[in-house]
Formats: sequence, structure tokens, C-alpha cells
Amino acid sequence: MMDKIIHTSVELNCSPAEAFRMFTDNEKLESWFAPQANVEPKLGGLYELFWNPEDKQYDSTIGCRITAFEQDKLLAFEWKGPKQFNHFMNSADPLTHITVLFFPTPHSTTEVHAVHTGWRSSAEWEEARQSFVSMWDYAFGELKKKINA
Repeated sequence: MMDKIIHTSVELNCSPAEAFRMFTDNEKLESWFAPQANVEPKLGGLYELFWNPEDKQYDSTIGCRITAFEQDKLLAFEWKGPKQFNHFMNSADPLTHITVLFFPTPHSTTEVHAVHTGWRSSAEWEEARQSFVSMWDYAFGELKKKINA
């Protein structure tokens, strides 16, 4: 069966290097994506985001790792779901996966594309996938507001 994906993109008024830092620098991630971040920007490094820092086991990507890293061009990492999807999403093997690509444009902006893969075919997985379609649209809207303000 063909893997279902989520593809989200945004054009940012910054360089690919700055856009890349928005995904790899803890302070920058905390300014638009999650209240707390623990990211080690290197292959195999942690990619942990915490939406509820008081309860780090849930609503986080605790234990997730960076699976591909090319400075200012590509970042890929494992992904976990929130508490309501924990019982199936966060114990899946493999976990869902995010690949983020950074493309310079001729207009001195950067196109950022995120592809979220690893979705299974059950009804609960489809519910989770639909939730993440909205979540990624919202997150990229926040990123665009932060950079293009």
C-alpha cells in the first residue's frame, strides 16, 4: 500500500541558513514551535520538542533523533504524536518521520518544504494524520509570521 504523506510548504523572507536555524536552534524553535526544545543539530542528535514541559513523557517528541542532516539544506527526524495518539503512534516501529528541505529562491527568499511520512492505514492513524495536516499548517503559519513580520 502506498504511504500517505503530509506535505507542507512556506516561503520565508530569509536565507536558507536562517530558515535552517529556525528548525535546529533551541531558542529559535521555542520562539515559534514549542515552549521547550532539546535539539542536538547533528546526525543522530536528539530532536525533542515539549509542548507541556511539566509532563515531558506526553505531548512531546522525547527520544526522537535526527536521521539526516545537511547544513542549511536538509533536516530529517523521527516524530511522535500527542497524548491522544500515544497508544499507537509513539510505539510504532518505525515512528513517523519528518523531512524538511530548504531551497533558496531567485528572490532572496527560502522555500521550506516538510514531508511527514510513516502513516499507517487504520482509522485511528487516519485521524492522527488529519490532525497533523492542521498542526503543520498552523506551525508553518506561525513560522511565516515570525520570519516575515
